[in-house]
Amino acid sequence: MEKIIKRDYYLDQLIKRKNNGLIKIITGIRRCGKSFLLRTLFKEHLLESGVDEDHIIELAFDLFDHMEYRDPHVFYPWAIERLADNEKYYFLLDEVQMLDEFVSVLNGLADKKNCDVYVTGSNARFLSRDIATEFGGRGDEIRMFPLSFAEFMTVYEGNRYDGWNEYITYGGIPLVVLAQTEDQKMVMLDHLFQETYIRDIVTRNKIRNVGEMEALLNVLSSGIGALTNPSKLQKTFKSVNGSKITATTITKYIEYLEDAFLIEEAKRFDIKGKSYIGTPLKYYFMDMGLRNSRINFRQIEVTHTMENVIYNELRMRGFRVDVGNLTLVENGKEGKPVKKQLEVDFICNKGSKKYYIQSAYMLGTEEKMAQEIRPFLKIKDSFKKIVITSDTPRPFYNDEGILIMNIYDFLMDEDSLEL
Repeated sequence: MEKIIKRDYYLDQLIKRKNNGLIKIITGIRRCGKSFLLRTLFKEHLLESGVDEDHIIELAFDLFDHMEYRDPHVFYPWAIERLADNEKYYFLLDEVQMLDEFVSVLNGLADKKNCDVYVTGSNARFLSRDIATEFGGRGDEIRMFPLSFAEFMTVYEGNRYDGWNEYITYGGIPLVVLAQTEDQKMVMLDHLFQETYIRDIVTRNKIRNVGEMEALLNVLSSGIGALTNPSKLQKTFKSVNGSKITATTITKYIEYLEDAFLIEEAKRFDIKGKSYIGTPLKYYFMDMGLRNSRINFRQIEVTHTMENVIYNELRMRGFRVDVGNLTLVENGKEGKPVKKQLEVDFICNKGSKKYYIQSAYMLGTEEKMAQEIRPFLKIKDSFKKIVITSDTPRPFYNDEGILIMNIYDFLMDEDSLEL
C-alpha cells in the first residue's frame, strides 16, 4: 500500500482561508508537495465537505497537455465557461507562474462572487517577494517547505535517532523520503538538482555560464552557517581556481537561487543597536538532502547541519529569523578595553513573540555550557533564551532562567518553544 504523507499544518491553513475572497497562493521549492497538497489533500477536503466534483476546476500549467492554456486568451474564456450556475466554484491551479498575465487573470477570476481561487507557484520573483503589491491586496500566501522532521517521522519506520540520521542526510523532499533504498535517494536527489532545479533556473534566467553558477552552489553548500558575502565569495573563487567572476554576478546568481527557494539568507541584527548590520550574512539550504547531494554526501558535519535544520524549522513555524550580533567592550590582559563580537545563532520574531536561540550539538562540559550561554547573559531584555542541543535528556531551565532542550523535543512538538 502506497504511503500517504499528511500535511495537516498546511491543509489547515488552506481550510481556514476558504472563501475569504483572496487568491490563496502556495509557494515553495519545487517538489516539496504543493501539488499534492492542493490537488489531492485539499480536493479531498472539499469533496468530503459536500462540494460537487464539477464545481472543482483543476489545471496544471506545467503539463504538456495543458500548454495551450498558458495563453490567457485561451484559459480565461475556458475558466468562465465552467461556471454553469451561481454555486461556489473552487479553482485549483498548479504552477501558475507559467500562465501569461497571471495576475490579471487571477484577479479577474477572484472578482467573481462564486469563485474561490487557489494556486501554486515555484518562483519567488513572481509569487513571493511582494504578493500584496502584485495582486493589489488580493494575494494570500501560504509558504510551504519540504517535510519537517515531525512530518518525516510519520512515515519513517524506526526510532527517532535513526530517523534523525536519515533526515539530515537525505532531507525532506517527499519523493526522496518515500524512495526505498539509499542508492535510490542519492540518484533521485542528483537527478532533481540537475533536471529540475538547475534546468529551471538556467532556462528562466537565461544563464550562459552554468558551470559558474554550479560552482557557487558548491561553495555555498560547503559553507552553511558561515558568515559570507559576494565579495568574500569572489575572493574564494579567485584564489581556488583563478576565476574572474565578479561580485555583481555572484549577487545575481544568489538571487536566482533564492527565487527558486533553494537557499535563504539570514541577515545579521545588532542586538544592542537594534538595527540590521548588512553583510556578511548567512545562507541556509531549504533541504539538507539537496545540499548534501551538491557535495556528494562527503561533508555532513552534524553541527552545521543541526543549525540549518533548526533554521528551517523556525521558518516553517512562521518566524522571521535573523542572526544576532552582540558587541562588547571588556578589559583585556593589561586592563585595556578590548572590543569583542558575540553571536546568537537565531533571533526569532513572530508578532509579539521573540526568542533567542543557540544551536549547540554537544554540551558535554561546564565550559561548553558557559560558552553557549555567555551571549544570553549580556542581553538585558526579558525575552526567552533557549539552547537546543543533542545531549540533554529532557527540557530544563538552568539557574539563569535559560531553557535547555534537546533537538528531538524541539522538532517533534510544534509548541516546544512555549515550554
